[in-house]
Amino acid sequence: MVVEPIARVHSCFGEKFGVPRQPMLADASRASIELLPPLDVADAVTGLEENSHIWVVFQFHQVAGQWSAKVRPPRLGGNKKLGVLATRSPFRPNNIGLSVVRLLEVRTSPRVELIVGGADLVDGTPILDIKPYIPYADALSTAESAFAASAPNLIPVHIPEDILFRAKEYQDDWGTDLPRLIHQVLAQDPRPAYQEPDPERVYGMTLCNFNLCWRYTEKGILVVSLQRL
Repeated sequence: MVVEPIARVHSCFGEKFGVPRQPMLADASRASIELLPPLDVADAVTGLEENSHIWVVFQFHQVAGQWSAKVRPPRLGGNKKLGVLATRSPFRPNNIGLSVVRLLEVRTSPRVELIVGGADLVDGTPILDIKPYIPYADALSTAESAFAASAPNLIPVHIPEDILFRAKEYQDDWGTDLPRLIHQVLAQDPRPAYQEPDPERVYGMTLCNFNLCWRYTEKGILVVSLQRL
């Protein structure tokens, strides 16, 4: 079996740390899915703009190490093991991921690309397939998951005025609202669930070509710097 990427992601997330653990948890995130030859033609996406959401099949290209039959999901605090096929761990036999994202725009010039929102995709992610999301078949209101029965609790995020001003000045080709994105990403708590927050430690991630740094306080998360890379 030979599988070749059909597209590549250009994303606001420069590294896997800090990426939301599920799609659509940070709706303010933006990404471009650029189609590669031979699918980099307008014909390949004709009619796709009539869909509000799409399924994206991709490869976890930054995963290092061997997969295991049992893993420790961050959602369970990293202390409980589940079968790898009972989780969404990126450490999988074939390193294949599946995400539903909001389709914002289909561009066919100067290149064929899809502008999407709510993506949990790292910059450079290889895309293996794209399919339209069909609400009557894909949205199952009676579905259950004991592993992740509800969305995670959000943490309060405080951005000082000077950093907020700098974030508001940010502009890109995808219409990213950087202040909102910072709030959404940090409120999910990027820190591994098994790791106790260290008030003396400064955490950081790459977001929209910025080095975003924060600390944990008694009141939540405090953004301490936002520096252009």
